[in-house]
Amino acid sequence: MESSASLELAKHILLMFGIILAVGTFSGLIARLVRVPDVVVFLLLGMLLGPSVFGLVNIKADSAINQLILIFGSSYILFDGGASIRLKVLKEVWITIVVIATIGVLITGAITGAAAYYFLGVPVIVALLLGAVLASTDPATLVPIFKQIKIKERVAQTVMSESAFNDAMGAILTFTVLGVAMGAGEFSAGEAVMDLLKQSLLGILIGGILGYMAAFLISHQKFGFLAEYAPVVTLMAVIGAYMGADGLHSSGFMAVFVFGIMLGNQESLGFKRIHHDEKILEDFIMTTALIMRMFIFILLGAQVDFGLMNQYLFAGVAVVVVFMLVARPVTVFLCALPDRRAKWSLKEMLFMCWTRETGVIPGALAGMLVGMKAPGAQIIASVTFIAILMTILIQATTTKWLAKKLDLLAEE
Repeated sequence: MESSASLELAKHILLMFGIILAVGTFSGLIARLVRVPDVVVFLLLGMLLGPSVFGLVNIKADSAINQLILIFGSSYILFDGGASIRLKVLKEVWITIVVIATIGVLITGAITGAAAYYFLGVPVIVALLLGAVLASTDPATLVPIFKQIKIKERVAQTVMSESAFNDAMGAILTFTVLGVAMGAGEFSAGEAVMDLLKQSLLGILIGGILGYMAAFLISHQKFGFLAEYAPVVTLMAVIGAYMGADGLHSSGFMAVFVFGIMLGNQESLGFKRIHHDEKILEDFIMTTALIMRMFIFILLGAQVDFGLMNQYLFAGVAVVVVFMLVARPVTVFLCALPDRRAKWSLKEMLFMCWTRETGVIPGALAGMLVGMKAPGAQIIASVTFIAILMTILIQATTTKWLAKKLDLLAEE
């Protein structure tokens, strides 16, 4: 009986996977026809497939299979984003990236927390916890958007790099505030800074080492004996980079992003890629990243709790409006304007103000708080879902329009 139950569960999960792939393929065609990023259509159709509407896809947010999809899918999308980053661009804008991914997260969290305290009427510590959850941008959302919409190189790569590097800061800030909220300790700026440095440097080191090893085994003229297995090497290395960094209590997402940067800049490392092998690898990465986007955003849409959102709808929308129209612009101008090396124009900063979608990472943090029964966790989860829907449906769909208005579209 137990074996039969396991078999039926496996069949049920397999059926849902088939539905996701079929709907995802159809969604991709719709997205192309209406000229919007595919993550927007994936999210909307996921909401229709979820338990609240048709009930065709029902994978719990705290289930092992969902966590596996989120971790690997986000890691692979982030690796894909890192592979499109060019080192020559990072040399020009690295100051802005570092400041906006660290101090910027604190500024966004503080302003959003103040809005939550005012509109939701929650205790200060709960408001700050909500601000911390929403403070980091989401690479799983931003990377696909910038892969589909060709924005001028340095702007696109700055925003993608920020989204990769600030997840560590967002997680540290969230769990530091949580420790205070649950009476487990007091905030220590020194400890938080040291923790951030440790997570960041270890993540960069692990990603850099594995990225160089992968490039060596794939592209070295004499020792590149794994060239024909390059797609498999990328899968192994993405898993290895994330798990290695996570095992050392550092940022797994930062490790896979740096791994992608190393693999995408093989020429700068002294390796030469054969065009045929390079094309095979690029096609594999593109297809795998597309499948990961389908699963992540259809599942994310299917897990939206409409009943929970309705409890705090109007106050939550007000918080997210402040988050989008006040917190983000203030953060960008305070962090990017002083960078004389990058010399950001007003149009570039206005565009960066608008591109900071919320998605998988804040959603995962909110889910963890609910599981830990943190103070105000249900309110935080509700407003987080509202932020995910508003930023993806409003900001992602208008990214290309705004880039065109600001003359920031790259020439094809």
